Amino acid sequence: MATLGPAVSSLRASLTLLNSSISILDEGVSDFPRLRKVLQTQQHFELAPESTLRAAQQSLAEEISPAIQQLLSTAEAYVDQLARKEESLKARHELLEGRLAYQQSSNARSAATIRSTSAASRSSVMGDAKALQMKRLQQKKDQLQFAIERLELQGKQKERELRKSMAFVRNED
Repeated sequence: MATLGPAVSSLRASLTLLNSSISILDEGVSDFPRLRKVLQTQQHFELAPESTLRAAQQSLAEEISPAIQQLLSTAEAYVDQLARKEESLKARHELLEGRLAYQQSSNARSAATIRSTSAASRSSVMGDAKALQMKRLQQKKDQLQFAIERLELQGKQKERELRKSMAFVRNED
């Protein structure tokens, strides 16, 4: 048995050496799946023929073009509507400005009329009737002037609206 002792110890040493080699190999090989994935080349961009790209661009343009045209026409119609509204507001502003100026001038005239009426009342009763008639005529004249100014402003406004509608009809053709 003495001769088998060194063989058994040599076999045990070989087994430990083999186990050590297996564990070293296992440590070295255990990282291979990750390394394989890291080192694997991936194709990020695919090359396509130019004809395919042109066909895709054409298809996309045909798909998007009607929507773009519709959005543009909607925007143009809205801008035209806002322009007409602006013109309408300008005409209304002019009309109200004319009314205000007329009212201010009417107030100044009525003050002058009151002064002349008081002077006329001092002069005579006959002068009072004449002054009252003059006052009525002056008021009627002022009303007619105001009506003329208002009609002129309304005429200008209608003319602007007509021009706008004609321009809109021409743009649609």
